[in-house]
Amino acid sequence: MLRKMTIEDYEALFAMWSNTPNMGLRSLDDSKEGISRFLERNPNTNFVAYEGEILVGAVLSGHDGRRGYIYHTVVLPEYRRRGIASSLVDMAVEALRQEGITRVCLNVTEANEEGKKFWLEKGWEKKDFLGFYSKAITDKENRQLFRVQP
Repeated sequence: MLRKMTIEDYEALFAMWSNTPNMGLRSLDDSKEGISRFLERNPNTNFVAYEGEILVGAVLSGHDGRRGYIYHTVVLPEYRRRGIASSLVDMAVEALRQEGITRVCLNVTEANEEGKKFWLEKGWEKKDFLGFYSKAITDKENRQLFRVQP
């Protein structure tokens, strides 16, 4: 079953994200409070997939009014190659389109070969001419990554 994500999904989401290789998680942004704020701002663009009571996939996405962004797309390994990720992404992109968004962006860690292959196979383009820059504007304690697993 695919449906909109709610904060009630958080514990299962965080467990899935924490056990996914190449998933970068930030202590503040990906905390329950951070995801709650994100869902309040983007209530219609985030989706989960369940098989029975088991969370098997999710896509976290939102927008700033101009561009859409996909942050975390994950399907449990034993449920991959069933079209779940494609369905989740399609739902997110359509929800963004309905909110007037015309371009969607995402980042994939360079070590994530499976992820890079997925996005290219789905027609997404890698923009080699762009440089990605980031600056944390919170105190050092809140900038830590939970982890990025290889």
